[in-house]
Amino acid sequence: MSNKPKVAVIGGGVVGITVAKVLQDQLKNVDVTVFADKFEQDTTSFIAAGIFRPGTSFKGPTAEITKKWIDDSWYFWQDLLKTPEALEMGIMEVSGYIFSQENYHVTRNHLIEDLVPTYRPVTQEELKLGPNGSKYGSFFTTLKVECGHFLPFTEKIIVERGGKLINKKIESFASLSDFDLVFNCAGLGAKYLCNDHDLVPIRGQVLKVKAPWVKTAFYGDYDTYIIPGLNGIVTLGGTRQYDSYNLNYCKYDGAAILERCCEILPDLKNSEVVANKVGLRPHRIPVRVEAELINGVKVVHCYGHGGYGVMTAPGTAIDAVQKGIQLLRSSTKTKL
Repeated sequence: MSNKPKVAVIGGGVVGITVAKVLQDQLKNVDVTVFADKFEQDTTSFIAAGIFRPGTSFKGPTAEITKKWIDDSWYFWQDLLKTPEALEMGIMEVSGYIFSQENYHVTRNHLIEDLVPTYRPVTQEELKLGPNGSKYGSFFTTLKVECGHFLPFTEKIIVERGGKLINKKIESFASLSDFDLVFNCAGLGAKYLCNDHDLVPIRGQVLKVKAPWVKTAFYGDYDTYIIPGLNGIVTLGGTRQYDSYNLNYCKYDGAAILERCCEILPDLKNSEVVANKVGLRPHRIPVRVEAELINGVKVVHCYGHGGYGVMTAPGTAIDAVQKGIQLLRSSTKTKL
């Protein structure tokens, strides 16, 4: 009889994969299985531009916990950015401007201003880079994580350490009763798994265009953003449609996104559109990271990150894994 704790992770997006990796980092002697009906390019994480700029509406149970999640995430990504494998993992430094024609507060971000290397007001000269009529602006330096690289890279590490990835939809926690611990990172799937009515989809649509000349990120009003990535592929967005389950590409949304982005960078009119993507962000206030005993199954929930899953996955994963290890230690069944 092995004394290795058997742990299941539900969810193959950036949150589930990061939880599995952090758990293996913390516990060398653990048997991890990731169950998901979608991996890699089928996940919402894969669509995300992944820039580290959490919205000021991102919220944990308290302001202190929210800040700790964000700080821990930043240092986690920073550590990986300094490794030789950073680009292979899809992690890169990026700078950007955020402009607004009417709202000064839109250009500020209390969650990261003290964290990133640079966050300052724009100069009068820089203001001209924004759409016509821009009154306010900030310049900041941050990083971004492309899940098209990060997910397969991290999955490989998980498997090399003895973990398993199983393509299977989990319908109930009872079906995992032979595991010592379960992490619920099911994203929007947690709505049904937990009967959680606080979890709401926010529909996002983006265009991926080939524009290798774009090296700087730009944000404007009305959820407008231009975010450069690897291989000259730039993400143009976006939409933020509350409680919409529509996964179909909408040509009207696409035209509006392109028009708004071209107001900032007119040259984008000539860029080749390589993909149109739609994803449903799992939005919940507060983001749920908590332990629960469900019909005798020890569960740690980690879901509801909305549009900020890529950037805040590590901080919430560190918190969730800590809660999970406490649950395992309190169990007489498992010796660590």
